[in-house]
This record gives sequence, structure tokens and C-alpha cells, in this order.
Amino acid sequence: MSKVSDMAAPGFDMENRDPNNLNEHLQVMWDDVFGEPEGVRSTECAWKCSYKCFRGTRSCCYLVLTVLFAPCLAFCSAINFACLAFSHIWCLAPCLRTWKINCSFSRAVCTVCCAACCGPCAETCGLYFSKVKVRYQRLPDGEEEKDIMIV
Repeated sequence: MSKVSDMAAPGFDMENRDPNNLNEHLQVMWDDVFGEPEGVRSTECAWKCSYKCFRGTRSCCYLVLTVLFAPCLAFCSAINFACLAFSHIWCLAPCLRTWKINCSFSRAVCTVCCAACCGPCAETCGLYFSKVKVRYQRLPDGEEEKDIMIV
């Protein structure tokens, strides 16, 4: 067995390295970058040579950068996400729970105050407007336009 497959954890896929499509916006293939429209064409030799240079340079440069920097960046990212998880679990979630508890008390106080101050006015307005009757009447098409609001 190879060392890479020995290191692979359950659920770790060496073939599909972006199963959640995190980088689908990143389009770095030749066809995604270059294209000659109709009427403007380079020679076939130049096009093929450019393609091979692009692919080779992109692959080698990416390989060198990942070998040199990926382990360090993975280490820094792991620390960053560990600190993020720690702060959410041990700081932000308890703080948010404290705010929810305190705000529920404040909400209860505001509800009681609104019910005591605004409730009687709203009830009176409701009783007043419940007695209003609206009658719709179609006016005949006629000479001049009359006021259509007849109550």
C-alpha cells in the first residue's frame, strides 16, 4: 500500500478533492482562460505551443506552491478554525444564551406595558370600527364622472 492511502482517514477521497464544490468559481483550465474569436486566429503551432506552456507552467507552479506552502497554510487554517470553534462554543454561545434570557425578561416587561397602555385604546378602536358598514354601489356609466365614494 502507498503511504498516501495509509494516511487516508475514513471518508477521505483522494480522487474527488472538492466534494462540496467549494471552488467551482475557480476556473483555471485553458478553455476557461483563452479563446480566439472567429476572424482572429494565431497559427496552429503558436496555439498548441501556448497551450502546452500554459498547462506545464500552471501545473509546475501549482505543484511547487502547494509543496512549499500548503502544509503551513493547512496548519494555520487548522489553528484558525480551532480558535473559531473554541470562541463560538465557549464564549459566543453562552453569551448569546445570556442575552436570550435577559431579553426574554425585557420582552415580558414590554408586553405587559404595551398591553396596559395600548391595549385599551386598540380595543376601543376595534369596537368603534366594528360598527362601520361599507356599502358598494356600482354607478351607471354616464355623463360626467361623479364621486365614486358613497358611504
